[in-house]
Amino acid sequence: MLWFLIVLAVIASVLIGMYNSLVRLRVRVNGAWADIDVQLKRRWELIPNLVETVKGSAGHERETLQAVADARNRAMSAQSPTEAAAAEEMLAGALGNLFALSEAYPQLRAVEAFTGLQGSLDEIEDSVQNARRYYNAVVRDYNTKTRVFPTNLLASLSGHRPQEFFTLDDERQREGPRVNFS
Repeated sequence: MLWFLIVLAVIASVLIGMYNSLVRLRVRVNGAWADIDVQLKRRWELIPNLVETVKGSAGHERETLQAVADARNRAMSAQSPTEAAAAEEMLAGALGNLFALSEAYPQLRAVEAFTGLQGSLDEIEDSVQNARRYYNAVVRDYNTKTRVFPTNLLASLSGHRPQEFFTLDDERQREGPRVNFS
């Protein structure tokens, strides 16, 4: 009888350990997503300032400015990593077009506010890229844990489902908008 209780205690300890590791990984996934969200919000807050600066020098480029505003709104309303990735691709393309205006309007490159905002956006893009990389690493670890035996049995019983990766489909968008004024 004592051996049975010992074996039962060992099995219970292993199950508790597996469950706790799943919970810890899910919390890390949620935290990593929150980190991406923070960086994206920083970018979204910067974009209206950038658009207003461009309006001062190239205000008649309304289509480009409207495309940036529309892409920003779509990105802000994305709910899942897949939706967010698609919206961020659209936003990066719109920002690329916005920065291309600086080639057509040399006076825009001379505006200190524009170059400062562009530098801030570059820093934020680097932060977003790092946050995406960390999120995907944590999702990889979590998804692996939910699929390997015997943890997969416990994961399916306790509602732990694989998470979506934050992926970009367009290779050009992986780096984010970059403009070199030199």
